[in-house]
Amino acid sequence: MASSSSRSYKDKDAGVVLSFNGQWVSWSHTVAASLAFLSALVIGSALHYHKIVQNEWYGYPQEWFPSVSATIGDRYPERSIFMLFIAITSGPRFALVGLWYLLTAKPGRTLPKLIGWSGIIRTLTCGGWTYITSTDDHDWHDILMISYIVFTIPWTTGCIALSPPNAKAIKYRKYIAGAFFGTLVPLVYFFIQHKVHRVAGAYTIYAFFEWALIVLDVSFDAVTALDFDSLEITIRDVKGTSKGVNHSSVPTAVLEKEKEQATGGVYSAGFRFGEFLDIAADVYHGFVFWSILTSLGVVIWYFPLWHMGISGYEALVMTTISPFLLAIRPLRSFIVSNQRITHLLSLAGLLAYLVKDPVYRLFTVGFGVSMGCLSWAATWYSDSVQPTRLEARILAWTIGLLMSSVAKFAWYTNNPIWPIMHAENGGWNATGLFLAILAALRFTRRGPHQGGNTTEKKSGSSVLSAIGIGGLFFGLHSLLSDTSTMILWVWDGYPIRGPVSNVHGWYTIAATTAGILIGVLRPGFATSWTAYGLGCIGAAYLTLYEQWRGYYGGLTLATYLMAIAVPMIGNAAKKSPAATFGLGFLIYNFLVLFHVWVVAYAFVPGGPLVREHTDWIMITMMLALGIGLFDLISQQAKNNSSSKKKVGVIRPVNTHHRKYHFGVLGVLNLLFLSANFLRFPTNDYKPYHAKDRLFTAGIWTIHFSLDNDMWSSEYRMRDLIKEMEVDVIGLLESDLQRVIMGNRDTTQFLAEDLGMYVDYGPGPNKHTWGAALLSKFPIVNSTHHLLPSPVGELAPAIHATLDIYGTLVDVFVFHSGQEEDPEDRRLQSEYLSKLMGSTNRPSVLLSYLVTEPLKGNYNTYVSDVSGMHDVDKTDWDRWCEYILFKGLRRTGYARVSRSTITDTELQVAKFVVPNSEEDSKFAWGVPEDVRDRRVEEHEVPEGWRFPRMFRGEGVRGHRYHVFDEPRYYNF
Repeated sequence: MASSSSRSYKDKDAGVVLSFNGQWVSWSHTVAASLAFLSALVIGSALHYHKIVQNEWYGYPQEWFPSVSATIGDRYPERSIFMLFIAITSGPRFALVGLWYLLTAKPGRTLPKLIGWSGIIRTLTCGGWTYITSTDDHDWHDILMISYIVFTIPWTTGCIALSPPNAKAIKYRKYIAGAFFGTLVPLVYFFIQHKVHRVAGAYTIYAFFEWALIVLDVSFDAVTALDFDSLEITIRDVKGTSKGVNHSSVPTAVLEKEKEQATGGVYSAGFRFGEFLDIAADVYHGFVFWSILTSLGVVIWYFPLWHMGISGYEALVMTTISPFLLAIRPLRSFIVSNQRITHLLSLAGLLAYLVKDPVYRLFTVGFGVSMGCLSWAATWYSDSVQPTRLEARILAWTIGLLMSSVAKFAWYTNNPIWPIMHAENGGWNATGLFLAILAALRFTRRGPHQGGNTTEKKSGSSVLSAIGIGGLFFGLHSLLSDTSTMILWVWDGYPIRGPVSNVHGWYTIAATTAGILIGVLRPGFATSWTAYGLGCIGAAYLTLYEQWRGYYGGLTLATYLMAIAVPMIGNAAKKSPAATFGLGFLIYNFLVLFHVWVVAYAFVPGGPLVREHTDWIMITMMLALGIGLFDLISQQAKNNSSSKKKVGVIRPVNTHHRKYHFGVLGVLNLLFLSANFLRFPTNDYKPYHAKDRLFTAGIWTIHFSLDNDMWSSEYRMRDLIKEMEVDVIGLLESDLQRVIMGNRDTTQFLAEDLGMYVDYGPGPNKHTWGAALLSKFPIVNSTHHLLPSPVGELAPAIHATLDIYGTLVDVFVFHSGQEEDPEDRRLQSEYLSKLMGSTNRPSVLLSYLVTEPLKGNYNTYVSDVSGMHDVDKTDWDRWCEYILFKGLRRTGYARVSRSTITDTELQVAKFVVPNSEEDSKFAWGVPEDVRDRRVEEHEVPEGWRFPRMFRGEGVRGHRYHVFDEPRYYNF
């Protein structure tokens, strides 16, 4: 029996004593939730208005409307009243979730159960972040908040998909859900404006969008009242809605189609856990391939790094051409028929972390790469006769690359299963290997669709296809294996005018995700010359422009590379695997070496011919893609001509697998955004000795973050920098954004873990070995310089202005050219001397000069032109690292041994910033004998002293050396 009244008594013989309409569950939930937030806003504004509109940068009147978190936060009584109403809301909330499940559940359907559980978890996490504020426990508050947002997505989309045939309810849910997710974009934008750019008033606008999310969230659940009016709490379906009876004037088929369109058809087919495991295993196996491939360059790089030139081990880059072995028919037949063996053997690349000797570790990784390339080529070839399975394999491989980028972002650009990682520096090698074995076994549980002796179809040119594959593989690896690569291409210093790695990295993930979707859902467009033209324009913009314009070009190129991957690999798989993938990887190797030659030109044969020509690399890559596209389109034209209809490269009949792949894409995007949220910069960094107006500056050549034993060295560097209480540090040999170096960025981890601002320095497309600046103090402005280098390697420099205790101080970070090029070094010394002399502010130079003290170019750096003074001119045992200064009180100087982290020591000096105009005049004009007067440690204040833990034998191989103790000065 249906009833529109709130409650009615039933005849006891019917077994019903009391009943009320189900819509009252919705209304009670809506009222209680609304009162919770509204009461907190009204009471908070009445009692603590100026406090709750205040944030870390601004208060009233710049900020005049409170955020949700500030309103419901820590103040009495609004917090208590809010929690009371939230507790009241919990009962109707659980009832609402339960009624929704009962309304939508049908025999044999899994989706209502999944949505029901997501609703329960969402409710619990809501209670978590509302009852545990950021003041109580910041980490758990953030974790529960992120979890709530994550589970809102399946709840929202699932409710739309499961909506009973009620046209009004479906319409409201679509509009409200669209508004909710649309509001997230300006919400994030204005949060970045507030948090990163410190724009006055931005937080107030952010607060409006935050409150809008609350309103939309509550409103979405309020729509259930339109569906629950068919229920009486007995609980019984009194209108047959749960059985799919359509009471609407709109036909059921129309409504079902509308729901399918609103949810992208993700829920239109049944969910099978076995199929989900298959796809998850495939994607993880693709992730493992990319993890092993991207690690090869890092372990190869270790050897020329220590040999200071070509070592011979570079030859192992050619392990990728193993698909050439498939030209041998008996061997191809064996490999195709026994793919499980080769795929499992490829996991040697993950086992390599157990091999301590660097040489043997390199060969182990090389073997893993060889088996991986061979296995995937054989898999694509054997599955090429079954378009659905081939598409699934290619999707697993491309989404595996995206997963690798997500993992690297979460681990600060290191991959947790690389062989340069282990437990001591954050590696998850054992866990990754265990999952990789399970994934490989499931990936290979089905037999091949064709044997190895099948004659390849005459479908276009294998050579042209191979050229396209080489360009594609290189583009994916060099630009998309890390989300910060293209961002650092367009980085140009402070003030920030472009994207930042730990804020905007998701844009790259979004572009690659869009590319995959286009390649699968719109292959006709992906394989068109129009799309190729857009990709070329994107490549040109990325190469030629900085800041946002260059990055937009990079995003366009990223989208195109991922879009063309599925059809181009699918086309290549139909031909000889030895030709398409063997030759393809050979061309990829050529581009990788070309990619290194443009910066390592001073150390390699023929290097000067390609010096600084990243533009040539980009042109070559795009031409290779164009050649591959020409072959693909030509084959399409032949197929069209023969069949008199359009024939795509891949036309799978069964696309059931796509919903799982797209689901994995969604999960990976959510995981990235969660990591992004946790890595969001706080920009509230504190120096170690603020009360003394003192800062410690250091210079360190970090040898590309690989220690003497081939382990990633970020953690060890972090420990020493923290224990030495360094406030400002210049890092040299810091540009790792190349294939051969793993596309890494050490500065991200150091800056975020140590709480410092960072200037990466000249980007990877500027062809230097890198110079970076980390600072506890805000970087007001910075410019990048490439000093004259007519013969040898380019000499990078950073000129930054820091706000140190309210005084503008200039800091220069510089890496001079090599010893073999004296004319380069002379020109560089003149350039930098004039640059330092151009400022009348207090200054510090953190540098690598390649000169003896008091001789040659030293007297150009330390001169009347520059105005700079040596930190200790009596320190005769120097050749590379130097610290110079002017306009500051130098109070201490120390040299700390490197242990096995790198090949160069850490040099540090302490400076006091003048506190008055009189102090400043004295610091600028003090006589040399007074300025260089040394004193004992007990004669300087406690806050001026270096840590005692590095005296004597020191710790972990670090100690004060050369002088065996720090030197102090006091004037």
